[in-house]
Amino acid sequence: MKNATSVFWYGLAVCGLFVLWGVVAPEHLKTVTSDITGAISTRFGWYYLLIIVVMLVFCVYLIFSRFNHIKLGKEDDQPDFNLPTWFAMLFSAGMGMGLVFWTTAEPISHAFNKSPVAPEGSPEAIKQALQYSFFHWGIHAWAVYAIVALVLAYFKFHKGYPGLISATLVPLFGEKQMQGIAGKLIDILAVVATVVGVAATLGFGSAQINEGLAFLFDTPSNFSSQLIILVISTALFIFSAWSGLSKGIKYLSNINMILGFALMVLLLIVGPTIYILNMFTNSLGGYITNFFEMSFRIAPLNEGNRSWIDGWTIFYWAWWISWSPFVGIFIARISKGRTIKEFMLGVLFVPAIVCFIFFAVFGVSALDIQQQGIDVISDYPMETATFATLQHYPIGEFMSLLTIIVIAIFFITSADSATFVLGMLSTSGSLNPSGSVKILWGLCLSAMAAIIVYFGGTQGLQNVLIIAALPFSVVILMMGYSFFRAANKEVVSKRSKKRKQTKGTTSPPRTESL
Repeated sequence: MKNATSVFWYGLAVCGLFVLWGVVAPEHLKTVTSDITGAISTRFGWYYLLIIVVMLVFCVYLIFSRFNHIKLGKEDDQPDFNLPTWFAMLFSAGMGMGLVFWTTAEPISHAFNKSPVAPEGSPEAIKQALQYSFFHWGIHAWAVYAIVALVLAYFKFHKGYPGLISATLVPLFGEKQMQGIAGKLIDILAVVATVVGVAATLGFGSAQINEGLAFLFDTPSNFSSQLIILVISTALFIFSAWSGLSKGIKYLSNINMILGFALMVLLLIVGPTIYILNMFTNSLGGYITNFFEMSFRIAPLNEGNRSWIDGWTIFYWAWWISWSPFVGIFIARISKGRTIKEFMLGVLFVPAIVCFIFFAVFGVSALDIQQQGIDVISDYPMETATFATLQHYPIGEFMSLLTIIVIAIFFITSADSATFVLGMLSTSGSLNPSGSVKILWGLCLSAMAAIIVYFGGTQGLQNVLIIAALPFSVVILMMGYSFFRAANKEVVSKRSKKRKQTKGTTSPPRTESL
């Protein structure tokens, strides 16, 4: 418990220092961290591309490996949540409100602002726009989450270790090392990544909700409005966190998936239906056909294309890695009782396919508006791209209102999940952290978000998160190797024991000599 307490206070202190920096000198924080992230993208772009592919290959290998029958729990454990609820909770925690924002903003940017390969505005650029959106939000992203979540669930539920990142490395470095300074540093890094990422997201989310309300109802778009949104949302997600996983997050995730799919179906019906279906089919084919080329594309001889890769692909890979402690711990917690094969198939492919569908419906609807001469990308802020698109279709106001509700619930579920994860990290990996601990973390997250939004340090905090991804990527690789060693030892031991039992039962009976 002493180790957990120190992780709590050290993690909070480090986050507080970054927040203080953002308050005192937000532009300085942004400049310094932007320079560091730029240097990381330039010097380690190749590294990010390679390790993400390694993680993905490892995940696919596990589906067909001799480990695939291992249950993330004891032999008689059953899943805590049914499949639809599990998928809904996976999706809500893993992508959240960022998906609602980027489903329109990203394809338009790829097609008309800065294209990955083809000239902006060309038919080829429009086709590539959705293909690269699939690439960034597809199975590469979920492979990062899957490894962290799988290793945590295996050691927590199957081996009985504490639910901490450091505990998963005990097979490599020993229990003494992981309970010492090295283990604390790893867990503090996980706390910092979670707090900084969620605080920045809460600030961004309150701004997006505010912009949506301003777009629809001409409400003031200022800090006071965002603060009111943040206070209301904080009260809701703290109540949800206090209710527990089986109530708050479970019900909100199910409601949000229903509303999200209803919104998507409405836009599919009233939008350019045939164009959406054609682009979805074509982009999916392009994604599969060019999968390996996109995965290893670094453009060493083309400065313009390399700049695009640094700003989008490398940024996304670092972003998914930096979010993996938070999302991975949450996915691990909700996946108890599933086999490794079932877990990998569910985490890798189901959320990715849902992302593809959302991008096709919202992204192609936005591209269609842009091709008709309505300049969504230049005439509106990025935060309102989705609302600006919806207003040009029938029942646009209703769909925009529904979008705000979906964003708000994503907002609450993301913060709710974060308070639960931070509660686990600061209570020695407890599966049921106390309500007071979760409430304390919820208040800290919201206070940090409010301070950073007021002083304009959100971009700086996001850069800090990207910087934290570099050392944590090494931790993820070690986690994967640690799991492989432990699982391999377990399988070999079981086979050896089974052979001995078989040999003992099939040996011929001895006969007494006369």
